[in-house]
Amino acid sequence: MRLRKCMCIALAAVMTVSMVTACGKTGGNSTEASTNETVEKTETPELEGYNLLWSDEFDGDSMDESKWDYDPHEPGWTNNELQEYTTSTDNVFVRDGKMVLKAIKTEKDGKDYYTSGKIKGQNKTDFTYGKVVVSAKVPEGKGLWPAIWMMPQDEQHYGQWPKCGEIDIMEVLGDDTKTSYSTIHYGEPHAEQQGTRVLDSGSYSEDFHEYSVEWEPGEMRFYTDDELVLTVNDWFTAVQGEDEKPYPAPFDQPFFVQMNLAVGGDWPGNPDDSTDFDKAEFEIDYVRVYQKDEYDTNVSKPEVQYREPLEDGNYIFNGDFSEAEDLTDDVNWKFLLFNGGEGEASIADNTMTITSENDGTEEYSVQLVQPELPVIKGHTYRVTFDAKADEARDIVVCVSAPTAGWIRYLQDTTLDLTTEYQTFTFEFTSDEKDDNNGRLEFNMGHHGYTSTVHIQNVRYEDITE
Repeated sequence: MRLRKCMCIALAAVMTVSMVTACGKTGGNSTEASTNETVEKTETPELEGYNLLWSDEFDGDSMDESKWDYDPHEPGWTNNELQEYTTSTDNVFVRDGKMVLKAIKTEKDGKDYYTSGKIKGQNKTDFTYGKVVVSAKVPEGKGLWPAIWMMPQDEQHYGQWPKCGEIDIMEVLGDDTKTSYSTIHYGEPHAEQQGTRVLDSGSYSEDFHEYSVEWEPGEMRFYTDDELVLTVNDWFTAVQGEDEKPYPAPFDQPFFVQMNLAVGGDWPGNPDDSTDFDKAEFEIDYVRVYQKDEYDTNVSKPEVQYREPLEDGNYIFNGDFSEAEDLTDDVNWKFLLFNGGEGEASIADNTMTITSENDGTEEYSVQLVQPELPVIKGHTYRVTFDAKADEARDIVVCVSAPTAGWIRYLQDTTLDLTTEYQTFTFEFTSDEKDDNNGRLEFNMGHHGYTSTVHIQNVRYEDITE
């Protein structure tokens, strides 16, 4: 996924963690907020191995301003999003023990205009290392983009985004509420690592789900409903062209939690007529932050491991499709569906076969990939494969960098397939930083085709002399 979040506002100077426990103060002029029923005070549960640092169970009748601030911004502040984040209690309010961030569609100067809510704990509940646990229910609708994420209290400590680092505990796109994303951003150059969890049934918009991160000096672990989604331990930061800062920078400084409901933008796209803004509410049941008694900060960055080629020089594992595979796991080949893509993939008779029922809204909506390919600066690589389709169609092939800002080592290349096998060959030389996670992609979405694709004899070789 091409995930972007540009944070280009200088943040305030570092302050100490505020150990606050006061309930939300009364007041607010929102009609929604005034309909609160009596909410019993929630007792925050203990967590084995941790001490409670702070929490908000949203038991009051308005936002607890000892823990949160409104974070107003004009439209287009980041990611080309459409909404204005306001300080209005129409967009940010507490109702029945839940924090509600509501997106509202209005009109301004004869055009659609959107307002929404964003709150942050900067300079009030900042902390370094711990476990964050959030229960939330997301809205459904094209162009809606709820997020629970963390930024450094002082963005300038290592430099503006992405050098400062960013921790995305949860993001969901309103037109695909079966999929949640957990991501970290860092660099420079911009790099990211991302995990996803796709529900077998139901959606994240139908009920509350729990999202968490365990942030330690040398590792972060992300969970959705207690299922491990992503483990990362090999980040970095630097000014481009200079040496990297000592590990574990940039994730060795105070961060704060923030939550928002964006409208539109580069990733989700803009709302359409199907988006129901009467239901455009991001509900948060609780936010809980725990810490261990102590953390060992004497950590070292893991040594980078690079895949070794097979005896014949091929870096693609099972490139001849001689073995059946579970195409949903993270071993060798993986088949992925996003943004309305529908289809299946299977291996038989030394052939990978991909069938599609819906090509979705993105080129990667129907996608076959093999990750963990080495891409060394100055080395030249050759990609070859045979492919055909049951009916003439195109596909898009590339070698991407999923943990290095989604740059392309082999640029997106459109291929016209016929009903007879053709052999395709590409060569490229990398001038980027060494990467142990290049990814060969076959993208079969968005172009209006659903005819079956057959692929054979895939090779990825280092041909550097």
